[in-house]
Amino acid sequence: MANNCNVTEFVGSNPTGDTIGLVIANVDQQLLDAMKLKKYYRSIGIIGARTGAGPHIMAADEAVKATNTEIVSIELPRDTKGGAGHGNLIIFGGEDVSDVRRAVEVTLGEVNRTFGDVYANEAGHIELQYTARASHAIETAFGAEVGRAFGLIVGAPAAIGVVMADTAVKSATVDVVGYASPGNGGTSHSNEVILFISGDSGAVRQAVVSAREIGLQLLGSLGDTPLNGQPSYI
Repeated sequence: MANNCNVTEFVGSNPTGDTIGLVIANVDQQLLDAMKLKKYYRSIGIIGARTGAGPHIMAADEAVKATNTEIVSIELPRDTKGGAGHGNLIIFGGEDVSDVRRAVEVTLGEVNRTFGDVYANEAGHIELQYTARASHAIETAFGAEVGRAFGLIVGAPAAIGVVMADTAVKSATVDVVGYASPGNGGTSHSNEVILFISGDSGAVRQAVVSAREIGLQLLGSLGDTPLNGQPSYI
């Protein structure tokens, strides 16, 4: 995590995903009103990135588990520096500025791990995420039940994601929490299909692994072998 800025609001940055972490100790009331957050806090922590919505949400979920904060907003800009997916804007709220600062620090520290199962080549990317216990960031972003195992499966181009999703639900007994596609909601018209699943931890993990195996083969058919920039954690 880089710390090379003297601005008071700056917490840190991480080159993975072009990620920056900021905190505002006392947000102006007019700005709070305009932001239309689900709950108002005077102290907010901010995570923003050009690429990697899924990894950052998973990292933020760990931050919420570890701190006395909550997620008050998650937005997914259509960005990724020309790629097929999203960037992100995640806002934490807390009563104490030290709590939101810590949440930002935890997120910045977790991002390298949660990028471990993002594989890309010149044609697109696939992404897999897994946690044995979803918390409130995952609930806010994806509608998953807090406390249950959760898996995220992404394929881009979107056609690959459809096959990954089908493979996942056929490989293990899991519940489909949601499905997102370019024009069907859940994405900012990105060229992705995204599946959200929950269930028993072993079954969710098996479904995610099965989707990864077929996704790597399909994406590899369009170009070079897809590579991950961080070690796999699933």
